[in-house]
Amino acid sequence: MKSIKEIAMEHFPSDKKARCGGAHEICLFCAKCRADEEDEIYKPEAGIASVIDATVLKADASAADVEKLCEMANEFKTASVCINSYFIPLIKQLLDPDVKSCTVINFPLGAGLPEAVANEADAALNAGVDEVDMVQNLAAIKSGNWDDALKTIQETAKLCLTKDALLKVILETCYLDKEELILSCLISKKAGAKYVKTSTGFGTAGAKAEDIALMREVVGPKFGVKASGGIRNPEAAKEMLDSGASRIGASSVSALL
Repeated sequence: MKSIKEIAMEHFPSDKKARCGGAHEICLFCAKCRADEEDEIYKPEAGIASVIDATVLKADASAADVEKLCEMANEFKTASVCINSYFIPLIKQLLDPDVKSCTVINFPLGAGLPEAVANEADAALNAGVDEVDMVQNLAAIKSGNWDDALKTIQETAKLCLTKDALLKVILETCYLDKEELILSCLISKKAGAKYVKTSTGFGTAGAKAEDIALMREVVGPKFGVKASGGIRNPEAAKEMLDSGASRIGASSVSALL
C-alpha cells in the first residue's frame, strides 16, 4: 500500500512542509489552517462525559426521547447532544449553555447532491445548531470522483466556518479500503472540517480501534477524531480513546458512564 505521504503527494502535490503534525507531512493548504490551534486529544482528567456526543438518531425517535437525552446530557455535562435536525429547536431550549447542540446531514447514505447537502447545512446552521456531523460524499469516493468528494465538504465547511460551527465528517469506514480511508481524511482536512468520524451507526460495521489509529496518524494532533458506532460499554470507549479518539458518539450514554 502507498504511504500516507505518497497518497497526499499524488492528490495534493506540494513542496511546503506541513506545520500541523499530520503524517501527510506536506502542507495541504487547508481552507482553515489548524497548526496554531490547541491539540484535539482526549484529556483523561476532564472525564469521559466531556467527550461524549449523546446521540439519538433512530427513525422513530420522539420528542420525549430527545428530552430524556438532554436531561442526561445536562446532568453529566456531555460534549453535545446529537439529533436529527427536526429537533434542533427543541434541544436549543433544553440544553445547558456548556452542552453543544449537534445535528447530522447527508445522513445516513452520503449520496446527496452537493448543492442539496449545502442547503441542508445552511438550514441547520440557521436554526442555531453548534455542531454539524456530515456524511462525506460516499457516492463520489466509491466512484473515484475526488473533486466532487472535496467540493461537497468544502461547501458545508464554508458555511460552518462563517457561523463558527464545528464540522465533523463521517467517513463510514466500513465501506472504505485503507487508501480510501486515508484520502477521505486528507480531503476532510483540506476542505476545512475540524473532525473526522468513523461511522453513522447505520452501516455494516461501527468504530474499530485500528481505523481510529490510522485516522489519528493521518490528521495529526490538531484535528479531531470521533469514534462512533457500536460503542456500548466503558471498555470499548477506553479502547477508542487509547487509539486516538477525542470524541465518542454513543446512544448508550448511561452504559458508558
